[in-house]
Amino acid sequence: MSRPEGPLLECRALTAGYGAIAVVRDVDLRVEPGEVVALIGPNGAGKTTTLLTLAGELPAISGEVVFRGAATKAPLFRRARQGMGFVTEERSVFMALTAEENLRVADVSRADAVDVFPELDALMGRTAGLLSGGEQQMLTLARAVARGPQLLLVDELSLGLAPVVVKRLLQTVRRVASERSTGILLVEQHVRQALNIADRVYVMQRGHIVMSGTGTEVHGRIDEIEATYLSGTRDEPTDPHSPR
Repeated sequence: MSRPEGPLLECRALTAGYGAIAVVRDVDLRVEPGEVVALIGPNGAGKTTTLLTLAGELPAISGEVVFRGAATKAPLFRRARQGMGFVTEERSVFMALTAEENLRVADVSRADAVDVFPELDALMGRTAGLLSGGEQQMLTLARAVARGPQLLLVDELSLGLAPVVVKRLLQTVRRVASERSTGILLVEQHVRQALNIADRVYVMQRGHIVMSGTGTEVHGRIDEIEATYLSGTRDEPTDPHSPR
């Protein structure tokens, strides 16, 4: 699959939400091949809504999403055929199947998954429901990466995991982007760890992008950013019809 000139993904003046209720407004962002872009903000800022809209799971209210050089309103399964992958915040493994059977369902080879996470090789015969949370996320990420997406959207990969596991997952995200030229848009609650691997960062608050810059620039202002923009405590709603 050839790579287009310019950004892999871009949204322009994107407004999106649930029904007529706008949750994110006038969002502009882009993801280039081979870079990790972090989207950070307090709970309830609209990060998940943004990802769902970019993935085609929610329709845009206004503005446009441009994927591989063409504006699109296609649903996720069609965007997936064009090279988009989406790792949701839920651990999307079949708990009753073994790790290897989970790969077969996705038409992913054991060798390709182990190339992403060598730790999985010894776990292939184990039922996914008996894997630790970190191992389940390794399986989920390996399955997504092994399918060879040009663009990968990743929502809260580290939810509920220990910092050492988060570090391992994010190191792999960085390696995938660098070695495979995959563009990655990452929503991550472990902000400081995310900034360590991000090329560029967008800070979202109350549905708006309030700051953007390189990973180094934003990391240099992290204390200010945490105090000003990341101090929200409201949980992201779990109701699919509620703003997120």
